[in-house]
Amino acid sequence: MEAALFDLDGTLINTEVRSLALWRMLLDNHGVDYDETRLRRLMGRRGVDVIPEVFPGMDVRALMEEIYSYYDHPDLPDIVPVPGAADLVRRVAAYGSPLALVTSAHRAWAVERLTDIGVLEVVRTIVSAEDVIVGKPDPSGYLKAADLLDVDPAACVVFEDSLAGIAAARAAGMTCVAVATTHHPDELSHADLVIPDMSGVDWPLTELPAV
Repeated sequence: MEAALFDLDGTLINTEVRSLALWRMLLDNHGVDYDETRLRRLMGRRGVDVIPEVFPGMDVRALMEEIYSYYDHPDLPDIVPVPGAADLVRRVAAYGSPLALVTSAHRAWAVERLTDIGVLEVVRTIVSAEDVIVGKPDPSGYLKAADLLDVDPAACVVFEDSLAGIAAARAAGMTCVAVATTHHPDELSHADLVIPDMSGVDWPLTELPAV
């Protein structure tokens, strides 16, 4: 593998429990029935892609603004780093391998979170929600990152936590390592390998601590 491509939420930072809480607030406020399985399948996707499916005919921008208004809710879980994630990003950079962030979040959120975990200075290539027409599970974001890095997609390894993100990486023709922070390992079988978190992962890839 020549290059490492990282998802953000659920992969570098543990925010998926928080994201689920935000979606529950929105759905509950509008009286939309849901089950946990359906809710978790929204993870890893852009809000602008999800909202028309869940709220057909409603104003996407207004609903996105409503979600943003919940961000400072006192009951939301804290944002914490995924164990070993920042260290792995630094190891990839120190080795001299190309690396990029490919996220369904907006760029401002990505920059703030990368700053929080101390890796913004080494993640110089970011493909965010604003940079693609269609988000994950479409492969556009990962293909764009490979193009920006001038690396063959087949030489890229993706670190992802969501079902949509894994599908996007595989559709891009990339190797995918799934991080079991959001889903049970059994749900991630379409990835090439499943790991519990980033602890003990070295670069270049040799042996990984599979779940």
